[in-house]
Order: sequence, then structure tokens, then C-alpha cells
Amino acid sequence: MSGNKLPLLVIAGPTASGKTALGAALGAEYGGEVVSADSMQIYKGLDIASAKPTDEEMNGIPHHLIGCVDMDRSFSVADYKEMAEKTIADIASRGKLPILVGGTGLYINSLADNISFDGAETDGSVRKRLYAEAEAVGAEEMYRRLSEIDPETAEWVSPNNLVRVLRALEVYEITGKKFSDHRIENRKNESLYELCMIGLNFRDRKKLYDRIDLRVSKMVENGLVEECRAVYENEKAGTVCQAIGYKELIPYFRGESDLEQCLDKIRQSSRRYAKRQLTWFRRDERINWIYLDEINNFDEIIEICKKIVAKSKILCYNRM
Repeated sequence: MSGNKLPLLVIAGPTASGKTALGAALGAEYGGEVVSADSMQIYKGLDIASAKPTDEEMNGIPHHLIGCVDMDRSFSVADYKEMAEKTIADIASRGKLPILVGGTGLYINSLADNISFDGAETDGSVRKRLYAEAEAVGAEEMYRRLSEIDPETAEWVSPNNLVRVLRALEVYEITGKKFSDHRIENRKNESLYELCMIGLNFRDRKKLYDRIDLRVSKMVENGLVEECRAVYENEKAGTVCQAIGYKELIPYFRGESDLEQCLDKIRQSSRRYAKRQLTWFRRDERINWIYLDEINNFDEIIEICKKIVAKSKILCYNRM
């Protein structure tokens, strides 16, 4: 392993692809600990809709950066990177293998590419005005504006994620440069990690969508509606109400739509989100893809992962 880089095994992929189970299994295989890379699982109280792993799913493997941030706290990618770097360094210092698991591409790449957020352009007056405009014309109109000036960013940012939409508009207005161009420029630092990246996907997209629909049904059985109502009624919830699984249920809570229509919108939003996730991850040539509909069982997935890991340098590391 070169220099002082730490080993980092990354498990990426779209929602409902089975990342949690694989991360826990590889944690058991290699004596590792999981670090979540999910922008919603990091918040407290967002358990069901964010698909936080249960104790059973964790399978005795320590999981980090789950449910550790208050939902009323403003939390940026830079905040995540700082927190995750400290967590990964701590895991490695104890002779364990850090395993980064999640579907938030910007979180993963902030670490894998050591993206610098120093000197990020901000202007409180511009931000305040953009939020006022969003209140007046709606989130969809703000997303349309972003699509016109920066289609690359709009391709991976959810229309529901007003914070990131307005952040990209703010950067463009202040600097005259697209947010996507800033992201490229900020990837000039050498990575802190010796990486091995594995991605989960399906050749047949319908199979992924079927898994997403099944997950939504299970979430409802586990209390999704009740959890979302509590978030909706919490004045401190802030922007988390815009997350998939929460925003779509607001019309139901207001008596403007029936429950099944809102659940259908959750399924649709989740499928669109999965498509954006795959668009993001497919651009990364470092990812070793495993197509789950070409594999017979979970043991076979593990064996493929072990071969991928063996070809990498991350095990050239003296774990205690």
C-alpha cells in the first residue's frame, strides 16, 4: 500500500439493491466495521423511510454515522466528510477494515476523491433570496432553473432536494461557474485511501424496481406512515421533510390525497432516485460491478466480492 493511505472498502449502488446485507457480511468476513454513506440515515428519528439497518441486519457488526445528527441541524457534505474521515481513521487505528456502505454518491466521492470544500462560495443574502423565491414559485421551478444552467448537476440532484438545488444555484450566481465545474476542480487532492470499490446493480432494471416496490410495502407494514406523520408534525424537522418517503405523504396528512396515491408516488420517486444513483455511479470506472440478477445466491455474491478484494491492495494492511 502506498504511503500512509488507509484501506477503504466501498459498497455502492442504488436503493434496495442489498448494500446493507453485503456490508455486514463483508464486515464479518474481513473483521471490518461499516460506515454509512447515506444522507438520510445520518439523522435521528428517520428510521423506517431511510431504511436504517436493524440490529438483525447489522449482524453484530459495528455501524457508524447512523442516527447521529439531530433532524433540525444544518448538515453539509463537508460536515459529513469531516465526520467520516475521523470515523474511518479510528476504525483503522483499531486494526479493523473500514467499509463504506451507501447510495449517496456525493458522500462517497467526497471521501474517495478527497474533495476539498475549503473556501466554498457562500453569500447569505443570495441564499436568503433564493429560499424566498423557492417559497414563492415552488421547488419544481427552482429545479427547472438549475436544469437550464447546469444540467450535469440537475441529473443527479433530486428535484425534492431543495437544499442542494438552491446551493447549486447560489454557487452559480456568486461565481458564474456551474456547480458541476466546481466539483471537478475540487478533486485535485490525492485520495487519503487505498480503495476497493464494489457496486451492486441489475441488468434487468425491472427487477430493481420490483425490489423497491416491495421495500415500500414492507416500510408501510413497519410503521412508515406513523413515522412520517411524527416528522411532519415536528416543527424542528426542517428540510428532512423533503426526503423521499416523507414529502409524498404530506398531501395525505393534509387530507388532499388518499394514502394509496401517496404510496404510489413514493414508489415512483424511489425508482427515479435509483436511476439518478446509477447515473452517478456508472461514471466511476473504479467500481467493480456485480449484477445481482446473474447470480444464484448470496454466497456466490460473497465469493465474487472476495475475488475483487483479493485483487486490490486493501488487505496489504497489518490488522491487529
